[in-house]
Amino acid sequence: MKSQFRPLIVIFAVLTVITGLVYPAVMTAFGQAAFHHQANGSLVEVDGKVVGSSLIGQQFDAPQYFWGRLSATSPMPYNATGSGASNLGPTNPALADELKGRIDALKAAGTDVSQPIPADLVTSSGSGLDPEISPAAAAYQVARVAQARHLSANDVQALVDRYTKGRQFGLFGEPRVNVLELNLALDGKEVS
Repeated sequence: MKSQFRPLIVIFAVLTVITGLVYPAVMTAFGQAAFHHQANGSLVEVDGKVVGSSLIGQQFDAPQYFWGRLSATSPMPYNATGSGASNLGPTNPALADELKGRIDALKAAGTDVSQPIPADLVTSSGSGLDPEISPAAAAYQVARVAQARHLSANDVQALVDRYTKGRQFGLFGEPRVNVLELNLALDGKEVS
């Protein structure tokens, strides 16, 4: 019996060291060397101060800012520790209430809601953390933001176009606009 336990304990100890210490240390070192910015949270800095992350959305609800996707995280919006969807189905009255609330917020902010509203402006994302919106959702908000900032719609649209990112490697995903970066550019802040 004793002869059977010794190999088990040795294998357990070796695998614990490899998978619990060596592998995480190697991956951490590789991440810091090859992907330093991403491994440290993709933090966005303005004037040496961290103002957010390019990977996690933030709450913007003032009319002079572009608004991102709704967040269903709790206890507060865009809570990275509580990432998850609302899981509201199309027949759930709470989803209809959420949509109505966002449409009412768009109306109250002076947005013309007579045109079809892009889905990503009135629905929450699967993670609840999306930092980006579609170019259509950004274009839908241009008139409101331009009016609130006393700018021409063409100038605001040019800024949206400048901050629109294409498909990953030209193939994957959809074009998108990072809301935090766009709003910082509207404020004239230099992002580092």
